[in-house]
Amino acid sequence: MVMIAKRLVTVIPTLIGVVIVTFLLTRVLPGDPAVYFAGPAATPQSIAEIRKSLGLDRPLPDQFARYVNDLAHGNFGNSLSTGRPVATELSSRLPASAELTLSGLFLAIVIAVPLGIFAAVKQGSLIDHLCRMVATAGVSLPVFFTGLLLVYIFYFQLGWSPAPIGRLDAFATAPPDITGFYLIDSLVTGDLETFRAALGQLILPAATLAVFSLAPITRMTRASMLAVLSSEFIRTARASGLSSRTVILTYAFRNAMLPVVTTLGMVFSFLLGANVLVEKVFAWPGIGSYAVEALLQSDFAPVQGFVLTMAVLYVVLNLLIDLLYGVIDPRVRLEA
Repeated sequence: MVMIAKRLVTVIPTLIGVVIVTFLLTRVLPGDPAVYFAGPAATPQSIAEIRKSLGLDRPLPDQFARYVNDLAHGNFGNSLSTGRPVATELSSRLPASAELTLSGLFLAIVIAVPLGIFAAVKQGSLIDHLCRMVATAGVSLPVFFTGLLLVYIFYFQLGWSPAPIGRLDAFATAPPDITGFYLIDSLVTGDLETFRAALGQLILPAATLAVFSLAPITRMTRASMLAVLSSEFIRTARASGLSSRTVILTYAFRNAMLPVVTTLGMVFSFLLGANVLVEKVFAWPGIGSYAVEALLQSDFAPVQGFVLTMAVLYVVLNLLIDLLYGVIDPRVRLEA
């Protein structure tokens, strides 16, 4: 508990800095919301009235004080383009982004971790060279290019994938809102048709994110396993007559997990940013596409809410990683 309290104390200055930077950035971005919503035929007088109604005619310190006061009351403001509260929009779209990000990360872990272990155990072999090729390809390909390439191959050419039009195709209906994750909600309610439809729509965007995150996970798993396999306690375990499976999975991999977990945390934060491009490519109704549409319309409130949500998620993720360190290696708890 002491370690959690210390981490939470260090988080406060970070969140304050995010609030200040987000507010200032949205004010220096090109475009005037009043001009946009007044329309091309608006007169200067009507534009001035809209600017006054939005509070944009006030000095920046006054606007910032009002913004902080709204945040303290849990109010992210209203979206000018949709007219709905930003908090409502984000809460309704966040499960879509979370389902996509977690699916991509899970798929990457399932492929990258075994590949990194085999590459370390069979150093210099064909699988080791395959590991390097995968890492190079994952780093070299931009995430939006990978998404478009997968759509072109599996939808336009082969016809194996459904149209990239969101979380469900035109013939499926959304399951009851239990967790917000369509795969889980459809399984809980026993709706296998919706589950298959949601899974079909999820495969390509999740694979796009998985390709993007394969490289760092694979390389870190391989490097960490190589360092542990050359340790003295591994040689002692082999000399004791333990099987290779026991030595590699029980002793080597557990001691190699800390750098891998750190990398997973970094990759997850990267995926939250990459989601913005993937959601636009696949018309995914997440918070990333919502923020991009608001940015194009000079709608400040959704952009600010998006950045703050990402900052909070990143802070929570780092806290969970610190707690996971203590589970993997008890010495971390003792040092804390």
